[in-house]
Amino acid sequence: MLSYLQKVGRALMVPVAALPAAAILMGLGYWIDPSDWGGGNSLAALLITSGSAIINNMSTLFAIGIAYGMSKDKDGAAALAGFVGYLVLTTLCSPKGVSIIEQLPIDQVPAAFDNINNQFIGILVGIISAELYNRFSHIELPNALSFFNGRLLVPILTSFVMIFVACALMFVWPVIYDALVNFGENIQDMGSLGAGIYAFFNRLLVPIGLHHALNSVFWFDVAGINDIPNFLAGQQSIDSGKAEVGVTGRYQAGFFPIMMFGLPGAALAMYHCARPEKKIKSTVLC
Repeated sequence: MLSYLQKVGRALMVPVAALPAAAILMGLGYWIDPSDWGGGNSLAALLITSGSAIINNMSTLFAIGIAYGMSKDKDGAAALAGFVGYLVLTTLCSPKGVSIIEQLPIDQVPAAFDNINNQFIGILVGIISAELYNRFSHIELPNALSFFNGRLLVPILTSFVMIFVACALMFVWPVIYDALVNFGENIQDMGSLGAGIYAFFNRLLVPIGLHHALNSVFWFDVAGINDIPNFLAGQQSIDSGKAEVGVTGRYQAGFFPIMMFGLPGAALAMYHCARPEKKIKSTVLC
């Protein structure tokens, strides 16, 4: 079980690796046009919009990246299966989809389905898609259907499996969503203490790599916190009431001293402790 969780954790690094690109693009855009946030400069608008494209589609990237990262041979068909599965699931579980399938007026569809495009769902789809790929990517069909042998079968199979997953989520997702929202709200209400509790569990989950799953609840719009997008939007978030100075961004704040000083310090210590003849090699490792 532990090894499987570590496998999931390693796969989570694939979509997370896209976040620095978003931060750099948006940061440069805000630096170029700090007052209008792209409204007064075309280059700034280009950079900010490019970075936002990554942030706004992180749930899709989670589905694709985890499916690819957990596949046994890191094949593109696994990533395609993750993407197909995510599209099918989120379309079926969208408010319009739920309204049609359950024959409900759209205003009576539970609010949880308004937020079905989130990282939690992306992780779920990615894991299921990867497992389907690992199990069925070697299947050989009759000659008449041989074009769909092996890897090409998996995206098709995933689309059908996601129909059943979507049916289950129509009953389960409102409960899960309410639990996530209550969890997030309780942590938020604790203020700095809540941020400390989050940081504690974040570090506790590092050995198995599942800290990124916890991060998704606080960093993105899984439970209404959406810390990173609200922080990056700066004054726009403040003006719209989505951000508060000194509060928004606190679920990231503890990382920066470590990343800015702790990691370089550890690298410097490795260099100084290396044998003289190994110092050049240790520099490469650092």
